Amino acid sequence: MQNPICLPTAIFLMGPTASGKSQIALDIAKELPIEIISVDSAQVYRYMNIGTAKPEQEILTHTPHHLINLIDPDQTYSAAQFRKDALNIMQDISSRNKIPLLVGGTMLYFRVLQDGLSVLPAADQDMRLQLEHLAKKLGWPAMHQKLSELDPTIAARIKPTDSQRIQRALEVCYLTQQPMSEILKTSQPADFPYRKVSIALIPSERSQLHSRITERFGNMLNAGLIDEVQSIRQRFSSLNMESPSMRCVGYRQVCLYLDNKISRDEMHDMGIAATRQLAKRQLTWLRGIRVSNEIYELDCLSSDSSTRVHNLIRAVTETCAD
Repeated sequence: MQNPICLPTAIFLMGPTASGKSQIALDIAKELPIEIISVDSAQVYRYMNIGTAKPEQEILTHTPHHLINLIDPDQTYSAAQFRKDALNIMQDISSRNKIPLLVGGTMLYFRVLQDGLSVLPAADQDMRLQLEHLAKKLGWPAMHQKLSELDPTIAARIKPTDSQRIQRALEVCYLTQQPMSEILKTSQPADFPYRKVSIALIPSERSQLHSRITERFGNMLNAGLIDEVQSIRQRFSSLNMESPSMRCVGYRQVCLYLDNKISRDEMHDMGIAATRQLAKRQLTWLRGIRVSNEIYELDCLSSDSSTRVHNLIRAVTETCAD
């Protein structure tokens, strides 16, 4: 086994939404030999700019970000594809004597990148068509009940209206003849040929993060989020509420508003609430990995958070060079 100290370095910059990860990464890119890789399951979509807090084009021109604007909103992008793409890009960055800085809040992507994927069967188009046909007859809540009978553990984690995840779980059950929850207990050996340095941006005051989230969502609406969603739905007519892109936080609430299912005020409040829930899940995940991983924690509310991250990365990389 290769000595971890001899491996090239990769920086993980993680944190909840509105913790300032993107700006810190931009600040660091001006000073250190790094290249930014986005770890964001929403920023992979083209045209979804405002609601994903994607850097403006001028910034992307001067400081390129990898794994942004990969697919159209009516397409899908898996965690497995992310791992493959990210590892290829990281290898290229390291070969040019630079350091990959992976920045984002999609915690599943970070986990899959480092630990690999569970051994699940590939998508089967015939099986999916059969499940979709059955769902049209019975409805997805009834399909969820079927899943509860086959795999109660997985069913308990999925909402009865979450058609995409219900379909995938049933597909796995039928293809493998065993519960998906049992398969997930066995993971592929992960090949992660990097010396990972994990940095977590954790707010010292949750209420201040909530204030940031409220301001952030308001700014998105003022910047034209509603028009953006309307334009995307007109451009890609096959999109619906269950499309992965339109289930992203903010986009789902605007879709409900555009479909006249909620008022503008309700959309505003629901968007903020959904973003807070997302931040809570992200922080829960970060607390969980502290137990088994070495991780540097910094207060994202600190006025000198960029400087602290910069100094930490410089110290770590200089140690690696020695």
